Amino acid sequence: MRRVSLEYLEPGMKVGRTIYNTDGRPLLVSGMVLNDSYIQRLRDYGIGSVLIKDDMYDEIEEPPDLISEQTRLESVKTVKEVFRNFENKKRIDLKGVQKTVNNLIDEVLSNREILVNFADIRSYDDYTFSHSVQVCVLSIITGIAMGLDQLKLKELGTGALIHDIGKTRLGKELLNKPGDLSPQEYDEIKRHSEYGFEILRANREISLLSAHIAFQHHERWDGQGYPRGLRQQEIHLYSRIVTVADVFDALVADRPYRKAYSTNQAISLMRRMSGSQFEPIILEALLTNIAEYPIGSVVALSSGEIGVVVDTNREMPTLPVVRVLFNKRWKPLSVVREIDLIKDGSAHISRILTEEEVSQLFKGMLPSRQIATSS
Repeated sequence: MRRVSLEYLEPGMKVGRTIYNTDGRPLLVSGMVLNDSYIQRLRDYGIGSVLIKDDMYDEIEEPPDLISEQTRLESVKTVKEVFRNFENKKRIDLKGVQKTVNNLIDEVLSNREILVNFADIRSYDDYTFSHSVQVCVLSIITGIAMGLDQLKLKELGTGALIHDIGKTRLGKELLNKPGDLSPQEYDEIKRHSEYGFEILRANREISLLSAHIAFQHHERWDGQGYPRGLRQQEIHLYSRIVTVADVFDALVADRPYRKAYSTNQAISLMRRMSGSQFEPIILEALLTNIAEYPIGSVVALSSGEIGVVVDTNREMPTLPVVRVLFNKRWKPLSVVREIDLIKDGSAHISRILTEEEVSQLFKGMLPSRQIATSS
């Protein structure tokens, strides 16, 4: 499957993965063929991109999910209910939070060998709920990589899942504003970390360490964060972990004011901020579990040829298996081949193609071809 932004969707494209709302109801089911009406429906719902399946990807196996679709949907629904219940009744359903965190930890531990292949599609309005679940998963992955025990993983996961609870005190118009924020609006947005800490520390059943995640997840390793300008070890370990997960997921998600960054772009950006915004060892602990070139990515090789990533290597996430489909003049090959970049040192990925380039490259139906594997 390939991720396609709304501006590049065309009638006749086939939905590759079912798109759900946060109530677990499907908006469009996998296999449906898009028409103008469906594309407008996605636009109205605030969906920024869709996973599309076409003939070019028919022989490519979908990567296994670290978290099952059912668990993810149930987790997003729980977060939404927790936020809404707090808004209406000023109570937090801690049992629901704990059950969700336990389920996520269990699934991550059961699938430790699976690299994260980012393909999370979410609406702008439901961003906070999906983001909360994804930040929890990424934080748990990082915590495991750093050797945290089960109790610490639960404290970390609890704080990560509801780290944005303070946003319940902010208006939706402010949270989803597509343009630039005024200084006053940005100051109000920043207060969500203090609001969150006030909400969570008032609940005696929630660990104070979990509550500090809400308070500190916008602090920076170099002391330039907020609300208190803490630096390095002054920031609790859990918060330092969630900071990394929070920014990474925000970068790879569609937002009202910009399209999602590719995983490769997000990793590049975050490595540039390593040592300033993030603690380097924590960033690397997360990135060892991320497929830098997710399955389905269209890449240019050092030879000038174009291919699609068809598999990832757990031991070397930056060296996937690539199916070469086009020559250096971007003409379809009559016989394609697969290159495992770990085994074949003669080629490397030079860049990921832009969405506009991919759209032009895959125009029309390309005939099936014989596949030869290079070892």
